[in-house]
Amino acid sequence: MAAKKETYTDAMKRLETIVARIESNELDIDELGENLKEAQRLIKFCRDKLYKADAEIKKMLEDEPQNAE
Repeated sequence: MAAKKETYTDAMKRLETIVARIESNELDIDELGENLKEAQRLIKFCRDKLYKADAEIKKMLEDEPQNAE
């Protein structure tokens, strides 16, 4: 069975869960370390997705024919 591809929405939900658990002091020191590592990975993943989407949008706008008025 193929692994489900991670989405921006899923990553943000997981990141929100981690932040909520940190803010509520639910994590012991071992869990905190692991959750912080996961949060760093998720932040990088989301940032990369946003940069890629931004670049694609800019390219589409640049490639769009200019309206002659």
